[in-house]
Amino acid sequence: MRTDVDHYHFLQRPTTLLRGSVTVDVTNALRHAIVTLAMPPGETIDKGAVCQQLGVSRFPVSEALARLRADGLVDIAPQRGSTVSLVRIADVREYMLIRKGLESEALRVLIGSHDTSLIEDLHANMATQREAALEDDAGAFHAIDIEFHDIIFRSMRFTRIKNIIDGARANLDRARRLIITPRRLNLTIAEHQAIFDGILANDNARATQAIRAHIDAVMIELFAFARQNPDLFADGETLSKAGELDSFPFG
Repeated sequence: MRTDVDHYHFLQRPTTLLRGSVTVDVTNALRHAIVTLAMPPGETIDKGAVCQQLGVSRFPVSEALARLRADGLVDIAPQRGSTVSLVRIADVREYMLIRKGLESEALRVLIGSHDTSLIEDLHANMATQREAALEDDAGAFHAIDIEFHDIIFRSMRFTRIKNIIDGARANLDRARRLIITPRRLNLTIAEHQAIFDGILANDNARATQAIRAHIDAVMIELFAFARQNPDLFADGETLSKAGELDSFPFG
């Protein structure tokens, strides 16, 4: 259990402590720490040290932890306190299936109706992806990766679809960060380029096949990682069952 406040140096103290905003600021700070794995799965949360680091009372921290429990990021047990929840591979499988269906259909609608600003934005994004990969900056790359997909949805003004995907993002991002390696960064660039090439060619089938292949590739690597590191997953005991990891609809 962490008791030294220095261990929470990555938590950013709220710049303003306005009534009503403190809980939001604390929630956002803890969510960011959990999603970026600064607070890894299974870690006990020292509420007192968090309060000290953020310069707040226990109430907003307790409220923040309750909100994060509702998001599936924190477990709270009587007499045992709060811990960062383990990742559920079953949830990740479901979230990725949602993304696969929604993003491939969104691309199908987009092809042929996009404007030049979309192409310019995607060109710029691909360039920054390559820069982040060259610098081996996994954190920056992850943000640029998310932006690549967001550019497509913003151009379509499909806010409801984007909101559904964003709602599934927190636990999904934790899982994806577990498998970020220089190899995965370069593979992601190639997979994104294939999607972009389909858009540039106005080729519906090519673009949708590329986005589905991209999601499949991520899931294959994630399943392999989960099999090797079952202790990081709440349902890790299921990973060794025959066919369990093959239940995702690839293709």
